[in-house]
Amino acid sequence: MTGTPPLRVALIGYGLAGSVFHAPLIATTEGLALDTIVTSNPERQEQARAEFGDGVRFAATPEELWARADELDLIVIASPNKTHVPLATAALKAGLPVVVDKPLAGTAAEARELAALADERGLLLSVFQNRRWDNDFLTLRKLLSEGELGDVWRFESRFERWRPQPKGGWRESGDPTEIGGLLYDLGSHVVDQALVLFGPAASVYAEADIRRPGAQTDDDTFIAITHTNGVRSHLYVSATTAQLGPRFRVLGSQAGYVKHGLDPQEADLREGRRPGAGTEWGVEPESLWGRVGSGESPLTGGGRPEPTLPGAYPAYYEAIAAALRDGAPNPVTAQEAAAALDVLEAARRSATEGTAVSL
Repeated sequence: MTGTPPLRVALIGYGLAGSVFHAPLIATTEGLALDTIVTSNPERQEQARAEFGDGVRFAATPEELWARADELDLIVIASPNKTHVPLATAALKAGLPVVVDKPLAGTAAEARELAALADERGLLLSVFQNRRWDNDFLTLRKLLSEGELGDVWRFESRFERWRPQPKGGWRESGDPTEIGGLLYDLGSHVVDQALVLFGPAASVYAEADIRRPGAQTDDDTFIAITHTNGVRSHLYVSATTAQLGPRFRVLGSQAGYVKHGLDPQEADLREGRRPGAGTEWGVEPESLWGRVGSGESPLTGGGRPEPTLPGAYPAYYEAIAAALRDGAPNPVTAQEAAAALDVLEAARRSATEGTAVSL
């Protein structure tokens, strides 16, 4: 891209998603430039200026962006969940490609309406499902592509935390319009990963509980998916897990893969580390590698260590730049997001009615 002006990106929202994930990844991606951040919070403006310099502009409202749409090449939406659909709609109608943090919408129908609008306008609409570039997920995809496990029978995925005291805020609000709770937060990740690995869902069963005193929305949720190919996915998302289970436990006809611990990229980004040339990124120590084997627990030495591939969050925005510049594939489509929302909606219904839901 030498000699080609970078694509000018406006980021809406500078809370956790905007400041920890999107802004650093945009700013370090060749071919992209972080042009404008939408936040009216003076402290967040100072935080962003300290990291990205005086070259970054600020806007108090998204409407300021639509007024100068010809100065921008991409809108990234990292604001609260309930704003995703109206902001993405406005951006597309302003003629701008859009990246939306997960979940794209509160319902699959809304996601498909956005997809139709993007297609009608001939614009990119992509969803930031960064966990597709987690180190353990990339390693598991490699094992599956090489046939190391045989036919997979059961996929267990856990995104568990121990946070016995609610933090409050919209993510833990009981107001359904906020689209809060773990089902739509961490559940968006584990469901997306399961569908990428094993294809469409045929039926969904779920249990969603509110465990913590003062909590208003689900903080301990289980989702069981039966895929159309017969694989069963058991997915756990929780803020109330005093003893954390393995991140992945994948059981096949020849072997299993068990992996503990979280990908290090989020922690690195939170601590101010940034990807870039000459930087070792997304690498974890050998002590955290998973194990592949059969017939014995990995905790007692069963199986062999499987080197964990480096995590690669920067690959998402590299793919976005390539899609906009060269017409390369959209890394995460709105239709894929809608399929995951079908599962999340079915899970909510299942948890409410106490029965499996067919899709």
